[in-house]
Amino acid sequence: MNKYFNVNLEFDKAMVDQVIESTIEQNGRGYVCSVESNNLTIANKNDKFNVVLNSALVNICDGSNLAWLLGKIHKKKFKSYIGADLFKIYVNKCKYKQSFLGNTPEVLDSLKANLAKIDPQISSMSFESLPFSKVEDFDYKEIARKINKDNPDIIWISLGAPKQEQFMNYLLPYLNRGVMFGFGAIFNFNANIGKVKRAPKWMLNLHLEWLYRALEEPKKNVPRYWNFIKLLPKLIKIEYCNRD
Repeated sequence: MNKYFNVNLEFDKAMVDQVIESTIEQNGRGYVCSVESNNLTIANKNDKFNVVLNSALVNICDGSNLAWLLGKIHKKKFKSYIGADLFKIYVNKCKYKQSFLGNTPEVLDSLKANLAKIDPQISSMSFESLPFSKVEDFDYKEIARKINKDNPDIIWISLGAPKQEQFMNYLLPYLNRGVMFGFGAIFNFNANIGKVKRAPKWMLNLHLEWLYRALEEPKKNVPRYWNFIKLLPKLIKIEYCNRD
């Protein structure tokens, strides 16, 4: 991975998949972060969170406009690897034992039912919500004990950014093996219940998912986008100075 906007990012999808699959095959452990404007902003304001992101096995760029901007700066063709798409790819492989951690019992129940239609084995896999807690206060030893007993290849975590990234970093030392993914709202997208939905296909095709998310949850997402926009001129200046 190379560093862009002070965060490690991998734009080669084949390389992302190679890192994930080789880690699983070698009984390794680690985590994958989906980097978008919000956690990119936090990583440039909080040194500890920057270390969390840059300690990942690999980070994907979860934003087509972000990939386009970096491509323009570096005069390369960068493409995003959207977390929701990666999730579907690995579920549809129907070859990995998986664990689903976080979100609400209602979302998890619906998620299990929907994913089991793709891979019937998922109906017997672990789906577990977590108690409301500060990220520092989870019982990571106990959480890891349950995961290690189940011995999954993949652990999907839905706590929202930046909490899920911090959670994975705290949990990692206690895991025996497995690749963790912190992908936020993807449980909601695939559960098909509640207010949080993925953008319609026509908006995805026009790279307008960010606009859909802003309209869907304006109190949450508009301030996030605004904070990124305020920081962007500084990031662009630094990136131009650091490019090859």
